[in-house]
Amino acid sequence: MNTVSSPREVATAAADRLYYSRGIQAVSMDELRAETGLSLKKLYALFPSKEAIVLAVLHSRHEQWSAGLERAAATATTPRERVLSIYDYLLECFVSDDYRGCGFVNAFGELGATVPAVAEAARAQKVGFQGYVGKLVAAAGAPAELAPMLVLLAEGAQTTAAICGTPDAARSARAAAEALLDGARAA
Repeated sequence: MNTVSSPREVATAAADRLYYSRGIQAVSMDELRAETGLSLKKLYALFPSKEAIVLAVLHSRHEQWSAGLERAAATATTPRERVLSIYDYLLECFVSDDYRGCGFVNAFGELGATVPAVAEAARAQKVGFQGYVGKLVAAAGAPAELAPMLVLLAEGAQTTAAICGTPDAARSARAAAEALLDGARAA
């Protein structure tokens, strides 16, 4: 069980919940104060700006995302299954009652044009995911050009699941990934 104990962890977790459910710009520092039980003075001592809190949330989300992918991959027994585990992890995310899409895409959509650090954090997460998928693809013996295609399937599935409110996109993306892997093997 992951316990949140430090005031910084409490504030980051609360900000994540509020930002993800309502949007970053819709949440005031006063609402964050009420959610955490921390004083505004304490919040500003922990995070000198709202941008700093957003970046802490994105850092936390990146850690959660990476851990989830690794956990899913650890259950796979073959390199091919490790690639497909990405979509199994997405399905796990999509069945959550509060799934609202990729937190990085959401943050980029809200703040990417006006807060360069948020845009860079979102880009870094996407580049990191592409690198992760590239390593899985290489381990599976598939051509490197398959990795960006598989990433697009995962990214599209996240957006579709958020908009449509169903987990079906993970299943469809997994089936498409299987077809791409099989096609690469046959070629």
